[in-house]
Amino acid sequence: MADVETILTNSEEETSAAGERLAVRLKPGDVLLLHGDLGAGKTAFVRGLARGLGAPPDDVSSPTFTIIQEYRGRLTLYHVDLYRLQPIEVADLGLEELTAGEVVVAVEWAERWNERPAGAWEIRFEHQGENGRSIRLSEPGSRIPDPDHSTR
Repeated sequence: MADVETILTNSEEETSAAGERLAVRLKPGDVLLLHGDLGAGKTAFVRGLARGLGAPPDDVSSPTFTIIQEYRGRLTLYHVDLYRLQPIEVADLGLEELTAGEVVVAVEWAERWNERPAGAWEIRFEHQGENGRSIRLSEPGSRIPDPDHSTR
């Protein structure tokens, strides 16, 4: 089991830079499951992923209404936002087919995806004061305990 890495950031720019640093470690087929409250930094992190993958970061915005956005770089990045969907609607999206390509897929509100792949990155964002964020990364094969669903 890989270790969990915790990154502390103090601005949107630092959160984006954390995503950019992770991008160099990604390979085709990687899926990133992003968890966190509204405004926790998920989209800023994806903006950094795009920059790190060679896609224009200024094109990245929250796909809340479009559901899926595509950004082309050294690897194509699909940015998915499941916030407005119920799990039954998520099942109809066909995300499994999307993740089967030579792409990287970042999924916001991933807890709404019942069939999410077991070998995915788990990334949890938590507010730490006004501008601070705690970002916990676990590589594929690791699981970050979900504080809302502990198994005590």
